[in-house]
Amino acid sequence: MKPARLLPCLYLMAGLVACTSANQPSDTMNQPGTFGYDLQFLKAKDPDLALLTDPDDSLAQVIVSARYQGKVFTSTANGAAGQSFGWVNYKAFEGEPQPHMNAYGGENRLWLGPEGGQYSLFFKPGTRMEFANWQTPAAIDTEPWTVVSRQPRELVMEKKATLLNYSGTQLAIRLDRAVRLLSRQQVGEALGMALGDDIRPVGYLTENALTNIGTSAWTRETGAPCLWVLDMLMPSDQTTIVVPYEQAGTGPVVTTDYFGAIPPERITYQNGVLFFKADGKSRGKIGLTGKRAKPVAGSYDAGNEVLTLTLFEVDKEGTYLNQAWKLVPAPYLGDAVNAYNDGPLADGSQMGPFYELESVSPGAFLGPGGSLRHTHKVLHLTGDRAKLDEIARKVLGVSLDQIRKALP
Repeated sequence: MKPARLLPCLYLMAGLVACTSANQPSDTMNQPGTFGYDLQFLKAKDPDLALLTDPDDSLAQVIVSARYQGKVFTSTANGAAGQSFGWVNYKAFEGEPQPHMNAYGGENRLWLGPEGGQYSLFFKPGTRMEFANWQTPAAIDTEPWTVVSRQPRELVMEKKATLLNYSGTQLAIRLDRAVRLLSRQQVGEALGMALGDDIRPVGYLTENALTNIGTSAWTRETGAPCLWVLDMLMPSDQTTIVVPYEQAGTGPVVTTDYFGAIPPERITYQNGVLFFKADGKSRGKIGLTGKRAKPVAGSYDAGNEVLTLTLFEVDKEGTYLNQAWKLVPAPYLGDAVNAYNDGPLADGSQMGPFYELESVSPGAFLGPGGSLRHTHKVLHLTGDRAKLDEIARKVLGVSLDQIRKALP
């Protein structure tokens, strides 16, 4: 999909910028699947949402909402009529808040872990770790966040909360989160190569911090939280997740049995690269430890020719938390990188479809006033296929054809 010749921008909805191309009539921006459609929908739900734009590249746009827990809901590389990259769960905005979790969607959201285990933040002390007792903390589920500062390319937010973990420890926390739209030059710097006019990018950085604002230290005995960043993205029959890994790492290459075995035709790995089907049709999750993970994961949608890359930190010496829904003998041995493909549940119902790319910080073993930070970038690239192939080879270590042919 090569970039179309661009027409002048139109101004919609109280000055929010929207652009169309010579091959797309203006009413295209109101069609489901376009960024303009999602912008209209989300603006009705949160009139104060932020539309991040670059004065030097008005086609690259990102929607961020403090009302909805600091989520990046979606982005586009081609203006209002362009493809909307994030998954938005439209039906979740209707009616009263739901128990367990309010899955509004969003292509980048901040959560906290661990989800399960002896220090879980999602289960009350003494309860069985099963869905009926699972509850997402309100601070990352339903409560609005406070806007600290707002610029055309950046939104900075914070949230304070007190959480109770499964072991009975109260954790007084402050979350700080900045979402910053990256310029074309900054996207190129993140990739380690200059981008020509034959590539249409949109990229953003999220800087996330967790601070202990209580009076007691978080230790291995009390339990410690971690920062958890999840990207919920639109699947297709031709989308494949790509996760490079350390071949020389210790232990299993990848954990694949979170929701039962993943069929072999949906996952494969060799020579330091893992491929995982991302069609939203079969529920499965994978995880790599800090010893195996590299600071990059991505996906390629061969039908729409969209290359997505996520860049983040991995601490090879860090202590990562086990998030399984059970008491485990090694609660401080967990994943640094995860990926998820949505699919129908046993009763045939389904939240999505969507797929996720996820990065996790080490546990925050902090004294009073101490902070832990975790940075996560998301880059979507469209345009000349040969150039996309060059980027994939450099960043992921495989060609687009290798990705496309990796799975049936």
